[in-house]
Amino acid sequence: MDLNATPERVEEAPFDEDMGPTAHGDPMGTPVQGEKVLWKGQPNRALLARSAFHTHKVALYFAALIAISLAFGNVNAAIVCSVLGVAGILVLQGLAWLSARTTVYILTDTRMIMRIGMAIETRINIPLKHIGAAHLKDRGKGHGDLAMELNGERMLGYILLWPHVRPFRLAKPQPMLRAVPEAQKVAQMLADACERHEAIERNLTEIKEASAKRGKQVNGPARHAQPGIRPVASPELSDEGLEGAPA
Repeated sequence: MDLNATPERVEEAPFDEDMGPTAHGDPMGTPVQGEKVLWKGQPNRALLARSAFHTHKVALYFAALIAISLAFGNVNAAIVCSVLGVAGILVLQGLAWLSARTTVYILTDTRMIMRIGMAIETRINIPLKHIGAAHLKDRGKGHGDLAMELNGERMLGYILLWPHVRPFRLAKPQPMLRAVPEAQKVAQMLADACERHEAIERNLTEIKEASAKRGKQVNGPARHAQPGIRPVASPELSDEGLEGAPA
């Protein structure tokens, strides 16, 4: 999905700290004063189990083994495969439940926050200026996966993000919101937020350039900004770039 969409007004969403893991006031994982929360959500457990932990593929695999064993008249092998299959699916379902329970995605007007981590909570901070495009995969019934293609060099590790990462993008991992409800709406919110943030940056850049020109005319040669450096609306959050750290 292209992020160059026409911006629409999005109402500020109430911030419910009871949803998902808390960041205990850590600025990397908690919206700060003046930062608007546009959306907050968690993965759907059942869909996460199928799409990220592949429970349906594991079930089909063991079903095939059971059928082959019975076809050759090996009842004992069929029983063993049944037990192993049920145990494996239960383990994967448990991991999916734990992953969904320990995950929360927060979209604000300046960044995307991901609180993830089944064993150790990790807080990922992705400024909107680093999101170049978003790719939506429809999973049916309004749910879907939303992968974010980042600008610049690789800055986040694949292992750090898993399972909240687009599969097979090892060289340049793409953070992904997994199994989110109303995925099309969330994708549009992200596109609008990025477009508004880019417009604010362009406006601030124009103001800075105009001020520099006026300073040069009145006070002599002005100190020029470094090429490629742009002011942003929330320097304390965005200038540091992408961040990911264990809680």
